[in-house]
Amino acid sequence: MIENQYIDLFTTYRADIDSNSAAGINYHREKAFEAFKALGFPTSKQEDFLHSDIATAFEPDYGINIRRIPLKIDPYTDYKCNVPDLSTNLYFLINDMFFDQGVPEINYPEGVYAGSLKTFAEQHPDVFSKYYNQAVDLEKNGTVAFNTMFVQDGFVLYVPDNTVLEQPIQLINILRSRFDYLVNRRILIIVGKNSQAKVLVCDHAVDSAKFLATQVAEIFAEENAHVDFYELEESSEKTTRIASTFVHQAKNSNVLVNNLTLNCGFTRNNYHVKLDGEYAESTVAGMIIAGKKQHVDNFAFLDHAKPNCHSTQLFKYVLQDEALGAFCGRILVEKDAQKTMAYQTNNNLCASPHTHMYSKPQLEIYADDVKCSHGLTTGQLDEDALFYMRARGIKKDDARLLLMQAFTDDVLRLVRLDVLRERLHDLVEKRFKGEQVRCGNCLICK
Repeated sequence: MIENQYIDLFTTYRADIDSNSAAGINYHREKAFEAFKALGFPTSKQEDFLHSDIATAFEPDYGINIRRIPLKIDPYTDYKCNVPDLSTNLYFLINDMFFDQGVPEINYPEGVYAGSLKTFAEQHPDVFSKYYNQAVDLEKNGTVAFNTMFVQDGFVLYVPDNTVLEQPIQLINILRSRFDYLVNRRILIIVGKNSQAKVLVCDHAVDSAKFLATQVAEIFAEENAHVDFYELEESSEKTTRIASTFVHQAKNSNVLVNNLTLNCGFTRNNYHVKLDGEYAESTVAGMIIAGKKQHVDNFAFLDHAKPNCHSTQLFKYVLQDEALGAFCGRILVEKDAQKTMAYQTNNNLCASPHTHMYSKPQLEIYADDVKCSHGLTTGQLDEDALFYMRARGIKKDDARLLLMQAFTDDVLRLVRLDVLRERLHDLVEKRFKGEQVRCGNCLICK
Protein backbone atom coordinates (compact mmCIF):
# COMPACT_ATOMS: atom_id res chain seq x y z
CA MET A 1 0.00 0.00 0.00
CA ILE A 2 1.38 3.41 -1.03
CA GLU A 3 0.45 5.02 2.27
CA ASN A 4 2.61 2.63 4.34
CA GLN A 5 5.91 4.20 3.31
CA TYR A 6 4.71 7.59 4.57
CA ILE A 7 3.20 6.18 7.74
CA ASP A 8 6.58 4.56 8.48
CA LEU A 9 8.42 7.76 7.55
CA PHE A 10 6.28 9.86 9.87
CA THR A 11 6.57 7.40 12.75
CA THR A 12 10.33 7.03 12.37
CA TYR A 13 11.14 10.74 12.04
CA ARG A 14 8.39 12.29 14.17
CA ALA A 15 10.88 13.73 16.66
CA ASP A 16 12.90 15.37 13.85
CA ILE A 17 9.76 16.76 12.24
CA ASP A 18 8.65 18.31 15.53
CA SER A 19 12.04 19.66 16.55
CA ASN A 20 12.42 21.53 13.28
CA SER A 21 9.01 23.17 13.48
CA ALA A 22 6.91 25.00 16.09
CA ALA A 23 4.70 23.75 18.92
CA GLY A 24 1.56 25.25 17.38
CA ILE A 25 2.12 23.36 14.13
CA ASN A 26 3.10 20.15 15.94
CA TYR A 27 -0.10 20.25 17.98
CA HIS A 28 -2.18 19.20 14.96
CA ARG A 29 0.03 16.36 13.70
CA GLU A 30 -1.43 13.51 15.70
CA LYS A 31 -5.01 14.18 14.64
CA ALA A 32 -3.85 14.53 11.03
CA PHE A 33 -1.92 11.27 11.31
CA GLU A 34 -4.99 9.39 12.50
CA ALA A 35 -7.08 10.92 9.72
CA PHE A 36 -4.50 9.97 7.09
CA LYS A 37 -4.33 6.38 8.29
CA ALA A 38 -8.12 6.16 8.00
CA LEU A 39 -8.44 7.93 4.64
CA GLY A 40 -5.25 7.29 2.69
CA PHE A 41 -4.69 9.12 -0.58
CA PRO A 42 -7.65 9.83 -2.88
CA THR A 43 -8.00 7.55 -5.90
CA SER A 44 -10.08 7.63 -9.06
CA LYS A 45 -12.52 5.22 -7.40
CA GLN A 46 -13.86 8.21 -5.45
CA GLU A 47 -16.42 10.32 -7.27
CA ASP A 48 -14.74 13.68 -6.61
CA PHE A 49 -11.40 12.33 -7.91
CA LEU A 50 -12.77 10.37 -10.85
CA HIS A 51 -10.23 11.76 -13.31
CA SER A 52 -7.25 12.21 -10.97
CA ASP A 53 -5.73 9.21 -9.25
CA ILE A 54 -3.80 11.15 -6.62
CA ALA A 55 -2.40 8.06 -4.90
CA THR A 56 -0.17 7.11 -7.83
CA ALA A 57 1.59 10.49 -7.64
CA PHE A 58 3.04 9.45 -4.28
CA GLU A 59 4.46 6.11 -5.46
CA PRO A 60 7.97 7.30 -6.46
CA ASP A 61 10.75 7.57 -3.92
CA TYR A 62 11.03 11.30 -3.23
CA GLY A 63 13.53 13.12 -1.10
CA ILE A 64 12.14 15.21 1.76
CA ASN A 65 14.01 17.78 3.83
CA ILE A 66 12.83 16.90 7.34
CA ARG A 67 15.91 18.33 9.06
CA ARG A 68 15.49 21.66 7.23
CA ILE A 69 18.92 21.83 5.60
CA PRO A 70 18.99 25.18 3.74
CA LEU A 71 20.02 25.60 0.11
CA LYS A 72 22.88 27.98 -0.50
CA ILE A 73 21.05 30.47 -2.68
CA ASP A 74 19.92 34.09 -2.52
CA PRO A 75 16.55 34.40 -4.26
CA TYR A 76 16.51 38.17 -3.85
CA THR A 77 19.51 38.27 -6.18
CA ASP A 78 18.94 35.27 -8.45
CA TYR A 79 15.15 35.06 -8.82
CA LYS A 80 13.71 38.41 -9.68
CA CYS A 81 10.31 37.06 -10.63
CA ASN A 82 8.35 40.19 -9.92
CA VAL A 83 5.96 41.21 -12.65
CA PRO A 84 7.39 44.36 -14.29
CA ASP A 85 5.93 47.60 -12.90
CA LEU A 86 3.88 45.72 -10.28
CA SER A 87 5.22 47.10 -7.04
CA THR A 88 4.93 44.27 -4.52
CA ASN A 89 6.35 43.29 -1.17
CA LEU A 90 8.28 40.17 -2.11
CA TYR A 91 8.80 36.91 -0.18
CA PHE A 92 10.08 33.45 -1.06
CA LEU A 93 9.47 29.84 -0.15
CA ILE A 94 12.40 27.70 -1.28
CA ASN A 95 10.83 24.29 -1.68
CA ASP A 96 8.81 24.44 1.54
CA MET A 97 11.09 26.62 3.68
CA PHE A 98 10.54 30.33 4.19
CA PHE A 99 13.65 32.24 3.09
CA ASP A 100 14.40 34.60 5.97
CA GLN A 101 17.81 35.94 4.93
CA GLY A 102 18.01 39.46 3.58
CA VAL A 103 14.27 40.07 3.64
CA PRO A 104 13.76 43.78 2.93
CA GLU A 105 12.50 45.84 5.85
CA ILE A 106 9.01 47.06 5.06
CA ASN A 107 7.22 49.75 7.00
CA TYR A 108 3.89 48.01 7.46
CA PRO A 109 1.03 49.44 9.50
CA GLU A 110 1.15 48.43 13.14
CA GLY A 111 0.35 44.79 13.79
CA VAL A 112 0.84 43.48 10.26
CA TYR A 113 2.89 40.30 9.95
CA ALA A 114 4.20 38.80 6.72
CA GLY A 115 6.68 35.97 6.94
CA SER A 116 7.42 32.49 8.23
CA LEU A 117 4.61 30.25 9.47
CA LYS A 118 6.95 28.69 12.02
CA THR A 119 8.03 32.07 13.39
CA PHE A 120 4.46 33.37 13.53
CA ALA A 121 3.38 30.29 15.51
CA GLU A 122 6.17 30.97 18.01
CA GLN A 123 5.70 34.73 18.31
CA HIS A 124 1.90 34.95 18.14
CA PRO A 125 0.60 31.65 19.53
CA ASP A 126 -2.86 32.96 20.44
CA VAL A 127 -3.65 34.30 16.96
CA PHE A 128 -2.05 31.27 15.35
CA SER A 129 -4.10 28.75 17.32
CA LYS A 130 -7.32 30.68 16.63
CA TYR A 131 -6.92 30.29 12.85
CA TYR A 132 -4.41 27.61 11.84
CA ASN A 133 -6.06 24.40 10.68
CA GLN A 134 -9.53 25.72 11.55
CA ALA A 135 -10.93 26.03 8.01
CA VAL A 136 -9.80 22.58 6.84
CA ASP A 137 -11.62 19.30 7.24
CA LEU A 138 -8.98 16.66 7.89
CA GLU A 139 -11.52 13.85 7.99
CA LYS A 140 -12.52 14.32 4.34
CA ASN A 141 -9.29 14.76 2.40
CA GLY A 142 -6.26 12.52 2.78
CA THR A 143 -3.85 14.93 1.07
CA VAL A 144 -4.80 17.72 3.48
CA ALA A 145 -4.18 15.36 6.40
CA PHE A 146 -0.87 14.33 4.79
CA ASN A 147 0.20 17.96 4.44
CA THR A 148 -0.73 18.69 8.06
CA MET A 149 1.32 15.69 9.21
CA PHE A 150 4.51 16.76 7.50
CA VAL A 151 4.39 20.55 7.12
CA GLN A 152 7.08 22.37 9.08
CA ASP A 153 6.98 25.90 7.69
CA GLY A 154 5.17 28.11 5.24
CA PHE A 155 3.97 31.68 4.84
CA VAL A 156 1.62 33.84 6.90
CA LEU A 157 0.00 37.18 6.16
CA TYR A 158 -1.79 38.68 9.16
CA VAL A 159 -3.60 41.98 8.73
CA PRO A 160 -5.28 43.27 11.91
CA ASP A 161 -8.60 45.10 12.04
CA ASN A 162 -9.03 48.45 10.26
CA THR A 163 -5.87 48.08 8.19
CA VAL A 164 -5.45 48.48 4.44
CA LEU A 165 -2.33 47.13 2.70
CA GLU A 166 -1.72 49.41 -0.25
CA GLN A 167 1.03 47.25 -1.75
CA PRO A 168 0.24 43.71 -2.94
CA ILE A 169 2.07 40.84 -1.28
CA GLN A 170 3.94 38.52 -3.66
CA LEU A 171 5.02 35.05 -2.60
CA ILE A 172 7.23 33.07 -4.96
CA ASN A 173 7.35 29.31 -4.51
CA ILE A 174 10.60 27.96 -5.94
CA LEU A 175 11.10 24.24 -6.43
CA ARG A 176 14.76 23.35 -6.63
CA SER A 177 16.57 20.03 -6.29
CA ARG A 178 19.05 17.75 -8.06
CA PHE A 179 16.89 14.70 -7.27
CA ASP A 180 13.18 13.92 -7.13
CA TYR A 181 11.71 15.93 -4.29
CA LEU A 182 8.59 16.20 -2.13
CA VAL A 183 7.56 19.49 -0.53
CA ASN A 184 4.68 20.35 1.80
CA ARG A 185 3.74 24.02 1.80
CA ARG A 186 1.31 25.91 3.99
CA ILE A 187 -0.15 29.38 3.47
CA LEU A 188 -2.22 31.20 6.09
CA ILE A 189 -3.91 34.52 5.30
CA ILE A 190 -5.85 36.35 8.01
CA VAL A 191 -7.50 39.67 7.15
CA GLY A 192 -9.28 41.37 10.01
CA LYS A 193 -12.43 43.47 10.19
CA ASN A 194 -12.60 46.40 7.73
CA SER A 195 -9.19 45.43 6.33
CA GLN A 196 -7.91 44.80 2.81
CA ALA A 197 -5.08 42.79 1.23
CA LYS A 198 -4.04 41.45 -2.15
CA VAL A 199 -1.76 38.40 -2.49
CA LEU A 200 -0.08 37.00 -5.59
CA VAL A 201 1.49 33.51 -5.38
CA CYS A 202 3.77 32.34 -8.20
CA ASP A 203 4.93 28.74 -8.66
CA HIS A 204 8.23 27.96 -10.42
CA ALA A 205 10.22 24.76 -10.86
CA VAL A 206 13.88 25.51 -11.52
CA ASP A 207 15.62 22.17 -11.95
CA SER A 208 14.76 19.19 -14.16
CA ALA A 209 13.99 16.83 -11.28
CA LYS A 210 10.50 15.52 -10.61
CA PHE A 211 8.69 17.52 -7.94
CA LEU A 212 5.62 16.67 -5.91
CA ALA A 213 4.18 19.66 -4.05
CA THR A 214 1.29 19.50 -1.62
CA GLN A 215 -0.09 22.86 -0.58
CA VAL A 216 -2.81 23.90 1.84
CA ALA A 217 -3.91 27.54 1.95
CA GLU A 218 -6.33 28.91 4.52
CA ILE A 219 -7.89 32.33 3.96
CA PHE A 220 -9.94 34.05 6.66
CA ALA A 221 -11.87 37.21 5.76
CA GLU A 222 -13.44 38.79 8.81
CA GLU A 223 -16.39 41.19 8.75
CA ASN A 224 -16.19 43.71 5.90
CA ALA A 225 -12.74 42.44 4.83
CA HIS A 226 -11.60 42.41 1.20
CA VAL A 227 -9.11 39.77 0.03
CA ASP A 228 -7.68 39.04 -3.42
CA PHE A 229 -5.75 35.78 -3.80
CA TYR A 230 -4.10 35.15 -7.17
CA GLU A 231 -2.10 32.07 -8.12
CA LEU A 232 0.10 31.88 -11.20
CA GLU A 233 1.38 28.40 -12.00
CA GLU A 234 4.42 28.35 -14.29
CA SER A 235 6.17 25.19 -13.18
CA SER A 236 7.37 22.29 -15.35
CA GLU A 237 5.99 19.20 -17.02
CA LYS A 238 7.68 17.12 -14.30
CA THR A 239 5.85 18.88 -11.49
CA THR A 240 2.84 17.45 -9.67
CA ARG A 241 0.88 20.02 -7.70
CA ILE A 242 -1.88 18.98 -5.28
CA ALA A 243 -3.32 22.09 -3.68
CA SER A 244 -6.28 22.78 -1.42
CA THR A 245 -7.53 26.29 -0.67
CA PHE A 246 -10.02 26.86 2.15
CA VAL A 247 -11.82 30.17 2.52
CA HIS A 248 -13.93 31.25 5.49
CA GLN A 249 -15.91 34.48 5.08
CA ALA A 250 -17.68 36.59 7.68
CA LYS A 251 -20.42 39.18 7.20
CA ASN A 252 -20.02 41.65 4.31
CA SER A 253 -16.64 40.19 3.32
CA ASN A 254 -15.48 40.03 -0.29
CA VAL A 255 -13.01 37.38 -1.49
CA LEU A 256 -11.61 36.75 -4.95
CA VAL A 257 -9.63 33.56 -5.63
CA ASN A 258 -8.23 33.45 -9.16
CA ASN A 259 -5.94 30.65 -10.41
CA LEU A 260 -4.05 30.97 -13.68
CA THR A 261 -2.37 27.78 -14.92
CA LEU A 262 0.03 28.46 -17.79
CA ASN A 263 2.44 25.55 -17.50
CA CYS A 264 2.34 22.40 -15.39
CA GLY A 265 2.64 18.64 -15.35
CA PHE A 266 -0.15 17.21 -13.21
CA THR A 267 -2.29 19.66 -11.24
CA ARG A 268 -5.22 19.12 -8.91
CA ASN A 269 -6.70 22.18 -7.21
CA ASN A 270 -9.40 21.95 -4.54
CA TYR A 271 -11.37 25.03 -3.49
CA HIS A 272 -13.62 25.02 -0.44
CA VAL A 273 -15.38 28.30 0.35
CA LYS A 274 -17.80 28.87 3.21
CA LEU A 275 -19.90 32.04 3.09
CA ASP A 276 -20.57 32.13 6.80
CA GLY A 277 -21.80 35.70 7.20
CA GLU A 278 -24.70 37.59 5.70
CA TYR A 279 -23.98 39.64 2.55
CA ALA A 280 -20.66 37.91 1.93
CA GLU A 281 -19.50 37.84 -1.68
CA SER A 282 -17.15 35.26 -3.19
CA THR A 283 -15.61 34.76 -6.63
CA VAL A 284 -13.64 31.62 -7.49
CA ALA A 285 -12.15 31.58 -10.98
CA GLY A 286 -9.60 29.73 -13.05
CA MET A 287 -8.00 30.01 -16.46
CA ILE A 288 -6.21 26.90 -17.66
CA ILE A 289 -4.00 26.56 -20.72
CA ALA A 290 -2.70 23.02 -21.10
CA GLY A 291 -0.91 21.21 -23.90
CA LYS A 292 1.17 18.12 -24.60
CA LYS A 293 0.06 15.53 -22.01
CA GLN A 294 -0.56 17.95 -19.17
CA HIS A 295 -3.34 17.22 -16.69
CA VAL A 296 -5.34 19.92 -14.87
CA ASP A 297 -8.25 19.10 -12.56
CA ASN A 298 -10.15 21.74 -10.57
CA PHE A 299 -12.73 21.03 -7.88
CA ALA A 300 -14.70 23.94 -6.41
CA PHE A 301 -17.20 23.70 -3.55
CA LEU A 302 -19.00 26.83 -2.37
CA ASP A 303 -21.13 26.54 0.75
CA HIS A 304 -23.79 29.22 1.26
CA ALA A 305 -24.45 28.97 4.98
CA LYS A 306 -26.07 32.37 5.55
CA PRO A 307 -28.71 34.42 3.67
CA ASN A 308 -28.17 37.28 1.22
CA CYS A 309 -24.80 36.05 -0.07
CA HIS A 310 -23.50 36.11 -3.63
CA SER A 311 -21.04 33.77 -5.31
CA THR A 312 -19.58 33.31 -8.78
CA GLN A 313 -17.62 30.40 -10.21
CA LEU A 314 -15.95 30.89 -13.59
CA PHE A 315 -13.50 28.35 -15.02
CA LYS A 316 -12.20 28.35 -18.59
CA TYR A 317 -9.97 25.72 -20.17
CA VAL A 318 -8.02 25.83 -23.41
CA LEU A 319 -6.69 22.35 -24.17
CA GLN A 320 -4.18 21.55 -26.90
CA ASP A 321 -2.34 18.43 -28.11
CA GLU A 322 -3.24 15.52 -25.77
CA ALA A 323 -3.99 17.51 -22.64
CA LEU A 324 -6.66 16.42 -20.17
CA GLY A 325 -8.87 18.81 -18.25
CA ALA A 326 -11.44 18.17 -15.54
CA PHE A 327 -13.76 20.45 -13.61
CA CYS A 328 -16.24 19.67 -10.85
CA GLY A 329 -18.16 22.61 -9.46
CA ARG A 330 -20.56 22.29 -6.56
CA ILE A 331 -22.79 24.91 -4.96
CA LEU A 332 -24.54 24.13 -1.69
CA VAL A 333 -27.32 26.43 -0.48
CA GLU A 334 -28.20 25.55 3.07
CA LYS A 335 -31.75 25.64 4.47
CA ASP A 336 -31.58 29.10 6.02
CA ALA A 337 -29.55 30.72 3.22
CA GLN A 338 -32.48 32.59 1.65
CA LYS A 339 -31.88 35.31 -0.98
CA THR A 340 -28.77 33.48 -2.18
CA MET A 341 -27.42 34.36 -5.61
CA ALA A 342 -24.99 31.77 -6.95
CA TYR A 343 -23.76 31.40 -10.50
CA GLN A 344 -21.45 28.80 -12.00
CA THR A 345 -19.94 28.78 -15.49
CA ASN A 346 -17.49 26.37 -17.10
CA ASN A 347 -16.45 26.94 -20.71
CA ASN A 348 -13.94 24.67 -22.44
CA LEU A 349 -12.15 25.01 -25.74
CA CYS A 350 -10.62 21.87 -27.22
CA ALA A 351 -8.12 23.12 -29.80
CA SER A 352 -7.05 19.59 -30.76
CA PRO A 353 -9.08 16.44 -31.52
CA HIS A 354 -6.90 14.48 -29.09
CA THR A 355 -7.75 16.44 -25.94
CA HIS A 356 -10.14 15.24 -23.24
CA MET A 357 -12.36 17.44 -21.09
CA TYR A 358 -14.62 16.22 -18.26
CA SER A 359 -17.02 18.57 -16.53
CA LYS A 360 -19.58 18.12 -13.78
CA PRO A 361 -21.57 21.16 -12.55
CA GLN A 362 -23.76 20.59 -9.48
CA LEU A 363 -26.34 22.54 -7.50
CA GLU A 364 -27.65 21.40 -4.12
CA ILE A 365 -30.34 23.77 -2.86
CA TYR A 366 -32.34 23.55 0.38
CA ALA A 367 -33.73 27.12 0.40
CA ASP A 368 -36.72 28.24 -1.66
CA ASP A 369 -35.96 31.92 -2.35
CA VAL A 370 -32.74 31.83 -4.36
CA LYS A 371 -31.28 32.63 -7.77
CA CYS A 372 -28.87 29.92 -8.84
CA SER A 373 -27.64 28.72 -12.21
CA HIS A 374 -24.90 26.74 -13.88
CA GLY A 375 -23.72 26.72 -17.46
CA LEU A 376 -21.39 24.40 -19.33
CA THR A 377 -20.01 24.49 -22.87
CA THR A 378 -17.30 22.36 -24.46
CA GLY A 379 -16.34 22.68 -28.10
CA GLN A 380 -13.79 23.62 -30.71
CA LEU A 381 -12.95 26.94 -32.31
CA ASP A 382 -15.82 28.51 -34.19
CA GLU A 383 -15.18 27.71 -37.85
CA ASP A 384 -17.52 30.48 -38.99
CA ALA A 385 -15.57 33.03 -36.96
CA LEU A 386 -12.30 31.69 -38.38
CA PHE A 387 -13.68 31.96 -41.91
CA TYR A 388 -14.94 35.49 -41.27
CA MET A 389 -11.54 36.64 -39.96
CA ARG A 390 -9.58 34.95 -42.76
CA ALA A 391 -11.89 36.54 -45.35
CA ARG A 392 -10.68 39.88 -44.02
CA GLY A 393 -7.05 39.07 -44.55
CA ILE A 394 -6.12 37.67 -41.16
CA LYS A 395 -3.82 34.67 -41.35
CA LYS A 396 -5.18 31.40 -39.99
CA ASP A 397 -2.71 31.12 -37.10
CA ASP A 398 -3.31 34.75 -36.13
CA ALA A 399 -7.07 34.23 -36.28
CA ARG A 400 -6.85 31.17 -34.03
CA LEU A 401 -4.67 33.12 -31.59
CA LEU A 402 -7.13 36.01 -31.43
CA LEU A 403 -10.09 33.72 -30.85
CA MET A 404 -8.31 31.83 -28.05
CA GLN A 405 -7.25 35.08 -26.40
CA ALA A 406 -10.80 36.38 -26.53
CA PHE A 407 -12.03 33.13 -25.01
CA THR A 408 -9.86 33.56 -21.89
CA ASP A 409 -10.53 37.27 -21.42
CA ASP A 410 -13.44 36.84 -18.97
CA VAL A 411 -11.19 35.35 -16.32
CA LEU A 412 -8.42 37.89 -16.84
CA ARG A 413 -10.91 40.74 -16.44
CA LEU A 414 -11.51 39.54 -12.88
CA VAL A 415 -7.92 40.46 -11.94
CA ARG A 416 -8.20 43.64 -9.89
CA LEU A 417 -4.57 44.68 -10.33
CA ASP A 418 -4.26 46.58 -13.60
CA VAL A 419 -0.55 45.96 -14.17
CA LEU A 420 -0.87 42.25 -13.41
CA ARG A 421 -3.86 41.92 -15.72
CA GLU A 422 -1.97 43.56 -18.59
CA ARG A 423 1.05 41.33 -18.02
CA LEU A 424 -1.14 38.24 -17.96
CA HIS A 425 -2.53 39.15 -21.35
CA ASP A 426 1.06 39.13 -22.66
CA LEU A 427 1.83 35.80 -20.99
CA VAL A 428 -1.31 34.19 -22.41
CA GLU A 429 -0.41 35.37 -25.91
CA LYS A 430 3.10 33.92 -25.57
CA ARG A 431 1.70 30.66 -24.22
CA PHE A 432 -0.62 30.29 -27.20
CA LYS A 433 2.28 31.02 -29.56
CA GLY A 434 4.30 28.24 -27.95
CA GLU A 435 6.93 30.66 -26.66
CA GLN A 436 8.69 30.29 -23.34
CA VAL A 437 6.58 31.95 -20.70
CA ARG A 438 8.36 34.41 -18.44
CA CYS A 439 6.44 36.29 -15.77
CA GLY A 440 8.96 39.10 -15.64
CA ASN A 441 12.70 39.69 -15.50
CA CYS A 442 13.30 36.34 -13.82
CA LEU A 443 16.90 35.22 -14.22
CA ILE A 444 16.01 31.52 -14.12
CA CYS A 445 14.10 31.84 -17.39
CA LYS A 446 16.89 33.48 -19.38
